[in-house]
Amino acid sequence: MELAVEIFGMLADATRVRIILALRGEELSVNHLADILDKTPASVSQHLAKLRLARIVSTRQDGTRVFYSLANEHASQLVSDAIFQAEHSLGGSPRHHHPIDKQATA
Repeated sequence: MELAVEIFGMLADATRVRIILALRGEELSVNHLADILDKTPASVSQHLAKLRLARIVSTRQDGTRVFYSLANEHASQLVSDAIFQAEHSLGGSPRHHHPIDKQATA
């Protein structure tokens, strides 16, 4: 239970959530992530270090460059579920309940 609470705490930061969203299906460097998030590389690096300690992201080194990726699909799923829950909090019919073809025409 305590570890699960720590994971939720790790995800209770908008920058870390945005990092997880950016890393879905991709491997990115700190500088590329910094550009995507409009943050400094130093700031992104600090967040990545926390995510790495929590084993949410993993690294691969290529020469002097380090690339980050999600360690598994679970953090991505947690973030998706949190976004879906937030959509329910807004009221109305959440976007994720609409079939894809209806979303494209809306």
